[in-house]
Amino acid sequence: MTALSFTACRQNDSLAESDSNFNMKSTSAEYSSVCSRPVQTVSGDVGSSTAPIHWTADKIWEIDGILNVPSGVTLTIDAGTYIKSKPKANNTASGVLVVQKGGKLNANGTVAAPVVFTSYNLLDCDAETTGAPGDFGGIVILGDAPTNNGNTTTTIEGLNGPNYQYGGTNTTHNGGSLTYVRIEFAGFDLLAPNSGNEINGLTLGGVGSGTTLNSIQVSYGKDDSFEFFGGTVNASNLVSFAADDDNFDFDQGYTGTITNALSLANYNSTHSLSGGNPDSNGIELDNNSGGTSTTLLTHPIINNLTIIGAKNNTQGALYENGVHVRRYGQLTLNDALVTGYPTGIRVEGTGSALATLNLSTIYAHGFTTAVTGTGTSGITNIATGTPAATFFLTGGNPFFNEGSWSIAPRSWSYNGTWTNYSF
Repeated sequence: MTALSFTACRQNDSLAESDSNFNMKSTSAEYSSVCSRPVQTVSGDVGSSTAPIHWTADKIWEIDGILNVPSGVTLTIDAGTYIKSKPKANNTASGVLVVQKGGKLNANGTVAAPVVFTSYNLLDCDAETTGAPGDFGGIVILGDAPTNNGNTTTTIEGLNGPNYQYGGTNTTHNGGSLTYVRIEFAGFDLLAPNSGNEINGLTLGGVGSGTTLNSIQVSYGKDDSFEFFGGTVNASNLVSFAADDDNFDFDQGYTGTITNALSLANYNSTHSLSGGNPDSNGIELDNNSGGTSTTLLTHPIINNLTIIGAKNNTQGALYENGVHVRRYGQLTLNDALVTGYPTGIRVEGTGSALATLNLSTIYAHGFTTAVTGTGTSGITNIATGTPAATFFLTGGNPFFNEGSWSIAPRSWSYNGTWTNYSF
């Protein structure tokens, strides 16, 4: 663990020093304009004397440890509010906001004033400090929507105890509303890197279709940006930037629809490994960890997906698959562009399959393999080799580290002021 910590420190030093396209100065205009706000520390349960139920933008809110939103309680966070973690000792979770079954989180920002969960090092008014993955714990929303494991007492990954269970039969569960929200430098590992007990940027366990998720960006996470454990929640306008592990992860019977999603790689982020090999995917999708068939299968529908990796195969070797469907998982994909990964779309294992309403809307590049596996044989808009294909992207360069960046005409609101690609 000491060696891993040292390696992580060196990676973060490199990240802060070497990427001229990703300026990580904490005194950027945005953060310096808010860092002098008074800080209010919150802990325990929302609704108690240590954590009010309404957070206003005139303060910076500091989460000490794991903050819970219990059943029957709604936490409201105003537009333009900044939230950070209170630093803790290694292997101690802090800055983790958990919405328990029956609780709600309403964090509704605007284009001009998003709600921002970020590193304490970006809000200290010190030009010498920079953000690092793990500076903020992460957001966890738990509900009683269906999962495929047959019980309602599953404990969410990364946490322990009966208060952190999810799953049920309520397809329309409502866990609140998140709109124009940024989650930056999040992630926590309960045991050690790749232990399978990680907290992601945004973790959704058994979250139902009554919940609103729209215009959410997760940047520089220590593990996955977004992970869906079962549930039926729909989402739109999701951005994953510079993830350490997977940008979008689906399992345990998730069956919602996602409309407009972007994953954008940064060479200078940290990169997860499994057995010494790259393990970072644009999408990772499993039915369950055992790869078994269940009555309820993991089968999201994704409309308008853009996955951008690396321009050249040398940098592309830091990653694994643009889309990886496995372990009896299934995916319906419509209007997708995947480029800059060793394999563009990989479907593998018994029962795993890719479906699409219109194969002509799928564009896939891979440095080695464009597409492979069940459901991919009819995809004809494919390319292999280096540099990575840009297909019909007309706005210039879609690769973040390669100069002026654009993914026109697939931009929708990616370039709006609520996003932030320069910390």
